[in-house]
Amino acid sequence: MVAPKEESLIYGTKISSVGPGTVTGQDVTHEPSNMDLAMKLHYLKGIYYFRSPAFQGQTIMDIKEPMFRWLDHLCVACGRFRRSESGRPFIKCNDCGVRLIESHCDKTIDEWLQITDVSLQAKLLVSHQAIGPELAFSPLVLIQLTWFKCGGVSVGLCWAHVLGDAFSAVDFINMWGQFAAGHKPPRPLSSDQSHTKIENSPNPAMHFQDPLSIKRVSPVGDNWITTNNCKMEPFSFHVTATQLSHLQSKVCGGGNGNDRIPPFESLCAIIWQCVAKVRDGSEPKIVTICKNGPPNHKNCIFGNGQVISVVKADFSIIEANPKELAELVINRAVNETSQIEEAIGRDQGSSDFILYGANLTFVDMEGANFYGLEFKGQKPIDVNYTIDGVGDEGVVLVLPGKKDGDAAGRIVTIMMPENQVMELKSQLKVEFSIA
Repeated sequence: MVAPKEESLIYGTKISSVGPGTVTGQDVTHEPSNMDLAMKLHYLKGIYYFRSPAFQGQTIMDIKEPMFRWLDHLCVACGRFRRSESGRPFIKCNDCGVRLIESHCDKTIDEWLQITDVSLQAKLLVSHQAIGPELAFSPLVLIQLTWFKCGGVSVGLCWAHVLGDAFSAVDFINMWGQFAAGHKPPRPLSSDQSHTKIENSPNPAMHFQDPLSIKRVSPVGDNWITTNNCKMEPFSFHVTATQLSHLQSKVCGGGNGNDRIPPFESLCAIIWQCVAKVRDGSEPKIVTICKNGPPNHKNCIFGNGQVISVVKADFSIIEANPKELAELVINRAVNETSQIEEAIGRDQGSSDFILYGANLTFVDMEGANFYGLEFKGQKPIDVNYTIDGVGDEGVVLVLPGKKDGDAAGRIVTIMMPENQVMELKSQLKVEFSIA
């Protein structure tokens, strides 16, 4: 379906803030880790679509009431950034709140989901405000509720990646549904008040080479947003469980089940090769792999705990067997997480980097509980996530699809330079029938 004019789609917008129901206290702070600060120019944007029973009969005050109790446990998300005397950013947990946006759409959810423009969906259903240029007035989390003509509602989440990775964001939003249902959090939560110990370089004048997985950008100061050399465009597609099984067999050359490459690595191999064909003459020989790591934030749900690795190929990507590429991702990925933390720590977090799109980047979100947000026993009928602040090399997100019986496919969201998207779609469709 061709997207109608933007101004005709969303109307009746109202903006407010929601914070903890009780005062957090004086001088409560949260100091982001070095890995958190490495992600400060990126923003996660999620959209959850619900049928009408999920919010039926509820006023906005009915919706806000459990939010106060929810945010009592998560005051870090309600804070605002400041800078210490050294210049290192930290969060002052001052109960300023998350930003809440209410809007309306004169289409039904089913009509809306026929719009294939992922960037338009994210733009209109997920309010976005980059942190800065006034840190003290910039919310870290924005939630948008959009009521459709049919009574269905979308929940849009804009999450500053400096707070935590996608798994943190999903745990955060899912907990709102638990409080709305009258449940207590499954485990004690804390607003981490201890300050991260920063290991500085013993010789600041010494030259260090930045890790391959991140790219240093021009200083942004207090305006935490970066610019691209080209316009980026997202698109998304669903890989069914049947298609996924077929793809795995194809990657493995028709081998038996014991030889099967896992779904994420199979998709990495396929898409890596397709991107190489689109960029013939400058095929990406280095890719970044992001996977969920062990939690590093103890009782606080916030934190960037992902494992960041790079994979280098010394052969032609276009001419490679997809199984070779998949095995490269599985067996030859070099973990750079500690090097990234060291790079940020050397100058107290004052330098600016991007990770997503510094190289062609594959992000494994398969283990995140995207369908764990429930209201009145209703799960979302559709969920998708994108990332803002992606560099010119592009990013590929692999999310779990909604289960159909015992099997689940995958949702793949890709953000690439606009002038490469059409050909990449054609490559994926012709060669693998998945886009």
